Amino acid sequence: MADLPAPENQIIERFGPHAAYVPVGGWGAASDPDRRVPSHCCFCGQQCGMILLVKDNVIVGLEPWEEFPFNHGMLCPKGVNRYLQSGHPDRLRAPLVRAPNGFQETTWDDALDRVARAVRQIQAEHGRDAFAMLSGASLITEKAYLAGKFARLALKTRNIDYNGRLCMVSAAAASKKAFGIDRSANPWSDILLAECILIAGSNTAECSPITTDYVWRARDSGAHVIVVDPRLTPIARTADVYLPVRPGRDAALLNGMLHVLIQEDLLDHTFIRERTTGFEQVKEAVSHYPPAVAAEIAGVHAEDLVRAARLWGEAKTSFALHARGIEHHIQGVENCAAVINLVLATGRIGRPGCGYGTITGQGNGQGGREHGQKCDQLPGMRDIEDPAAREYIARVWGVHPDEIPHQGLTAVEIFEAIDRSEIRGLLSISFNPLVSLPDAGFIRNCLRKLDFYCAIDFFLSETARHADVVLAGSTQEEEEGIVTSVEGRVIHIRQAVEPPGQARQDTRILCDLAERLGAGDKFRFRSTREILDELRVASRGGLADYYGITYEKIDRQMGVFWPCPELDHPGTPRLFEDGRFYTGDGRAHFIPVTWHPPAEDTDEEYPIVLTSGRVVAHYLSGNQTRRIGPLLDQTPNPYVEIHPQLAAQLGVADGEPVRITSRRGSIVLPASVVTTIRPDTVFIPYHWGGRQSVNILTIRALDPVSKIPEYKICAVKLEKAAAGAVPAAEIASLSPRHHV
Repeated sequence: MADLPAPENQIIERFGPHAAYVPVGGWGAASDPDRRVPSHCCFCGQQCGMILLVKDNVIVGLEPWEEFPFNHGMLCPKGVNRYLQSGHPDRLRAPLVRAPNGFQETTWDDALDRVARAVRQIQAEHGRDAFAMLSGASLITEKAYLAGKFARLALKTRNIDYNGRLCMVSAAAASKKAFGIDRSANPWSDILLAECILIAGSNTAECSPITTDYVWRARDSGAHVIVVDPRLTPIARTADVYLPVRPGRDAALLNGMLHVLIQEDLLDHTFIRERTTGFEQVKEAVSHYPPAVAAEIAGVHAEDLVRAARLWGEAKTSFALHARGIEHHIQGVENCAAVINLVLATGRIGRPGCGYGTITGQGNGQGGREHGQKCDQLPGMRDIEDPAAREYIARVWGVHPDEIPHQGLTAVEIFEAIDRSEIRGLLSISFNPLVSLPDAGFIRNCLRKLDFYCAIDFFLSETARHADVVLAGSTQEEEEGIVTSVEGRVIHIRQAVEPPGQARQDTRILCDLAERLGAGDKFRFRSTREILDELRVASRGGLADYYGITYEKIDRQMGVFWPCPELDHPGTPRLFEDGRFYTGDGRAHFIPVTWHPPAEDTDEEYPIVLTSGRVVAHYLSGNQTRRIGPLLDQTPNPYVEIHPQLAAQLGVADGEPVRITSRRGSIVLPASVVTTIRPDTVFIPYHWGGRQSVNILTIRALDPVSKIPEYKICAVKLEKAAAGAVPAAEIASLSPRHHV
């Protein structure tokens, strides 16, 4: 406990070291606040409720919002300290333009004119699609909607995507294939009613601590917990069955579990017959994965695999949860489908205590992927290539359907097009690809190739340092809006403060740019409330139907679960209760899955598996949390987790420097020698940039369906490094691009 920052000294016993109650009166408030604003944390998809304390247009502390039904006042270390980004000295307070010796402040008219001029010039010379846009899944949903509309009607480009491409898209694709809709099927309260809980590829205790409380309360009521993960994480330590899968082998393990369910007839035959299709094809696929075979591929004990399957099959209620650990693979969609097959085979969905959910990582990871900033979607989770969807959205936007560009490139593909000089200009908002995308050296070179780059953000990220223009944008608490939580609960973000200095709200920036690009008549929004009103209409009749959701209704109900098609509709906390799914035939679809090797497996030259993930103190690329003192103090630098057997082979002691090398680059990090990781695997957290970035090592291999990168496995070699050693090539590559 001694190494935790002061606010976390009051530890909730049930959480261990990873969550704390907020003392009444809040932290950080030196005197009585001017206002208390109910709001939500900005640092993950749980979106825990909290009350922000505001004084002199700065958030100075917070109090527990015990009435909010998801977290009842509980917060993790990130939530406890999130208020410290308000008033931070690093906040961008005015637009910046590149100067010979760095950046200099400029006026908004000059900055916006530069951006509009560059867009027009690049598109005149190279075509409309030569300018691309990258957006963020931490934005309020109104911004996400506006970004999609802006790209298609103001930039008139098909090339818009978002950083949720790195997070939830494999789960989304599998859910749409199986259920016809992309949303966690149940409220988290159903976890408490489950007799068995399967957690695959989620370090829940560190990445989603409040979800851990739900799991442990279910366990206290008798639920069995199964954890699939290559690391013995805090949640895995308390599991009834822990399966330490070798990275990249999840599909084989999950198929092996279904094989046991079939062989021992632990199935819901009525559900399969009346509410699903495709079971016979899945039965044939998993026949090739008896426990011995599946266990051999996955690197686990066959008897543990069988026990896990029996616990799942014999339970009367169950809840399956997964996260990036099974999604960040070239068969991420198939991995998610394999989990869904277990759910469907036992009929555990559409009723209390029986559910399936994906643990959303980004602040608005759910809402941010529903209303048009994905390259393949229009608002309401509509397919951009569906003629009826295009016609409907065109009517809402007041344009001809042919004026809406067709599907464009995904995030990684946009950079590959930059490398080919097919894309020459880029606008990003709340996206830090130099830290977030795989093969960071390649991404850095692409940024240097751009003719023009503009970043909208509230802190100067590693990527924004390569920009020609940086537009000082807004944080979550500086605009009113909505986000959708991990449960599918739409919640209200109340504006707490104004942007500091000359910084502007992101929605105003996009509308001002649209005006300069000749599309101002489509962006006459005076508030986010007006944007939400248009979004509600645009989503009406779509899968993600928000028409019946208003700020006032959210406040009355403490959130509204979509779909909510009418103003008098209460919302839909639990999907599929009426017996129908959102597929064309109304049935859930089994999806046959066959395991195949990762894009880059180990060999004699690169014999070790590298996997990456999060730590409790940091969020995404770390652009926010690395600036918050108590969080940085808790985890100031990345490290490489190494099993004692591997450390002994290398002659490395705990804390000594290790060089980790892949086919793409090399970094040096201190060793963290632990027994909680497989001996053939190492782990590095990914919240740092520059020469500390794990994504210098990772591979640009994509799932063919979701186009998510395979962050969770690549081949590396390790060696003991001299103290202070840093790869010379990496030092040389740290400088930003220069114009001739």
